[in-house]
This record gives sequence, structure tokens and C-alpha cells, in this order.
Amino acid sequence: MEYQEIKLLKQSEKSTVDLVREKAGSRVLVRKRLKGKHLVYELLKDCSHPYLPKLYEVEVSEDYTTVIEEYIEGETWDREKLSGKQFRQVAGELCSVLEFLHTRGIIHRDIKPSNVIFAQDGHLRLIDFDASRTPRDGAEQDTMLLGTRGFAPPEQYGFTQTDQRADIYALGVTLEQFLGKRILKRHYKRVLQKCRNLDPDRRYQSVSQVRKALFPEQNRLLWGGAALAL
Repeated sequence: MEYQEIKLLKQSEKSTVDLVREKAGSRVLVRKRLKGKHLVYELLKDCSHPYLPKLYEVEVSEDYTTVIEEYIEGETWDREKLSGKQFRQVAGELCSVLEFLHTRGIIHRDIKPSNVIFAQDGHLRLIDFDASRTPRDGAEQDTMLLGTRGFAPPEQYGFTQTDQRADIYALGVTLEQFLGKRILKRHYKRVLQKCRNLDPDRRYQSVSQVRKALFPEQNRLLWGGAALAL
């Protein structure tokens, strides 16, 4: 497929991101050209989830990875304007998409508010998988030490190999950012503090545990419904 460049969105030493249009069609898409092999995009191409951008083409060579993906029209949310209901939506949808990714062995490794886009359909999209990886048996630390300072956990800087608990740490920091100074509920504060414990063994060990801790009333409703069904 051939594409016509509309504008440059972002450029760095490691990547070039363009907004492009299909020459044989009308779709507007995002084209990424990344230095190195980013094999995780080949896995993502086969992953379909409502809170992920769709990937249409992935080409991996020795030196570069080229990705054609859905262009998400939307915006990041201003945390000062985020209502309690919107926070619950953000937290629930982030947990949903991370549970999906983790069951497929994909660790995002760069969760932060700027990588959460709120699309026109009213739901979020988790974007930017350039730092993502899959765990490797026997590896003592990550090959690429990528991430965003303040959101990435200590182990992401070469102390050990990261696993899904790295995303749990970043999820906790991100949700605290969305709440800002309005962490009025001690319940939320306690859950998010556990998410971002410096010791991975003292965090929640799965996103499912985080979701259940954030929304205990859903568990009660679930068990109540099951009891009624019995």
C-alpha cells in the first residue's frame, strides 16, 4: 500500500511519526518508522481490543520497524476537569486493556497520561508501544532500558527484568495524576500507594487484583448475583 504524507507528527533519534493518507483510498492513518526490531508490534497486529488502536501493517527489518496504525481522533483529559465518574471509567478501561495485554505476554512499559487518548466514541485508547516488550525466560534484566522518569518503576532501569508489575506501578502513578489533589477517598489512595510500591513483590501481582481492589462493590454485586442464581 502506498501513502501520501500529510504532516510530520513527531521526530527523534529513535523514531519518525507521520500522519498519512492512503493513495488508493481516503483513510487517514499514522505511520511510524522506528529504529531497531520492535517485534511486539507483530504480536499487537493480531490483538483486537476496543481500547487499542488498530494496526494495519507491520514490517520488521534488521534496522527498522515500520507500523501503519489507526489514527485516533481525540484528546488527553485535563485532570483538573476529571469528574469522579470519569475517573472510574478511566481506571476501569485501563485495567481492562492491561489485563488483555498481560494475558498475551505484552508489557506496555510506558503508561502515562499522555499515552491515554480519549476518542470520539467516548472511550480511551492506550497508545505508543515503542517501549513495550515480552518477558524472556532466563533474562536478568531488560535489553532496552526505556520508559518515562517518574512513571517507570526502579526495575525498569536495569535492576532486573520487568514483568506485568512494572505496568502496575505506572498505572498507580498515572491514576494518581488523573486524581490530582482530589484523592479524597482514602480507599483510592491506599490502593494506588500499593500499586507504586518500590518493591515489586509488595505491589499487586496482577491488574485483576488492582481492579478488584479499586472497585470492591463490583465484586459484591458479582457474588450477590451468583448467590441469587444458585
